[in-house]
Amino acid sequence: MITIYDIAQATGFSAATVSKVFNGYSDVSEKTRRKILDTAAELGYIPNGHARSLTTKRSWTIGVLYIEPSGAGILHPFFGGVIEGFKQVATAKGYDLMFLSKDIGGREHGYLEHCKIRGIDGVVVILPDATDPYYEELLNATLPCVLLDQQSTVKSKVCSDNVEGSRQAVKYLYGLGHRHIAHLGGGPTFAGGQRLTGYLEAMQELGLPIRPEHIVQASYDYTVESGEAAMEELLRAKSRPTAVFAAGDNLAVGAMNAIKRHGLSVPEDISLVGFDDIQMSRYLTPALTTIRQNTYALGSKAADMLIYSIEGGENVQSDIIPVELVVRESCCAR
Repeated sequence: MITIYDIAQATGFSAATVSKVFNGYSDVSEKTRRKILDTAAELGYIPNGHARSLTTKRSWTIGVLYIEPSGAGILHPFFGGVIEGFKQVATAKGYDLMFLSKDIGGREHGYLEHCKIRGIDGVVVILPDATDPYYEELLNATLPCVLLDQQSTVKSKVCSDNVEGSRQAVKYLYGLGHRHIAHLGGGPTFAGGQRLTGYLEAMQELGLPIRPEHIVQASYDYTVESGEAAMEELLRAKSRPTAVFAAGDNLAVGAMNAIKRHGLSVPEDISLVGFDDIQMSRYLTPALTTIRQNTYALGSKAADMLIYSIEGGENVQSDIIPVELVVRESCCAR
């Protein structure tokens, strides 16, 4: 069985330094920590979790709060990349993940109570229900939390550069000659609001007319069905846009369905840009031009921020992850 002494011999560090890394002490450089953790993984070292918990007074468990209203659950395209990035960092630093629920053993508990029952060290919050009082209770507690795509002044948060991504989408369509650009919004969500802001900023900057009938809010759950319904409403507008920027790829897929149902063509009649770059986007006909979120980077950054807080760092941090325009076949020159 591999021991910390084997790792010490392989890395050239003392057994005390190796022990500090596995027990989460902060007085070890990141370079040293990384070398020890990588060597431990190569050797197949498995730390004694019970002994480590007794030493550090932590459970070495991170809660994952994920409330996804569309019904897709963990199959939601946003979730996979985020949780993979989060898991890679968290497990490399010795933490296990546990999904939080309000139902434990047939009884309803709040998320905070669940954390207390299981001894959770911190929580990452992905796509929460902001109207849930149990979520509000969690935010007001002292437990370290990192929120994805949520606004907060009391907890750490990380999000994609939604505003800049929307500006890129509108400017790309403008560069193709489009002057009547509509927006299918993501409803009253943090990301939806930021993407609407980016759309409005770009339209104003380019001197383009902003028509109220060309801004249609889809459902906040970003489903294909809500994208279809929103596009149907947009097609009833007095003046038809030549291009549409949708706040999410699922919305764009629904929009594409509605456009085709009306006997129109993408991109010949209406050009279409999405946001997310979910896997489906590249396999559509035509393949969807979109704004790519780096979901893996979102997850890994959230893990770094949360573990930093758990191990004594700042409780309120903030970061914005860059996005990029991915040009495919759903847009053409006007």
